[in-house]
Amino acid sequence: MVIQKLTGIRKIIKLKINKKDIENFVNSTIENNKLNKINNNLYLSNNQINILKKYKIDYMNSTSLQSLIFKIEIVLNNNYGYTNLDDLENLSRELSEFNYYYNTNK
Repeated sequence: MVIQKLTGIRKIIKLKINKKDIENFVNSTIENNKLNKINNNLYLSNNQINILKKYKIDYMNSTSLQSLIFKIEIVLNNNYGYTNLDDLENLSRELSEFNYYYNTNK
């Protein structure tokens, strides 16, 4: 077991890290997570927008984060023939947590 771990470490050390690959990865991560203003009350990242488009959820006409979460929950509850909704469930959870921590009076 220890020998296997050491061999793995040696392989990792021997890998040449391509600076251009790292730069491309960082740039794409920044672009995917950049927030876009949808309206005065709603900002979404490119990743979030892509998930909403995948399930044909009309995010442009959502007046608030709560109304968008409601639209997502409708799709999750009705399924509409989609077989795997994991990404939409994660988005719903992410937006709900954000809504709770930033829009709830405590």
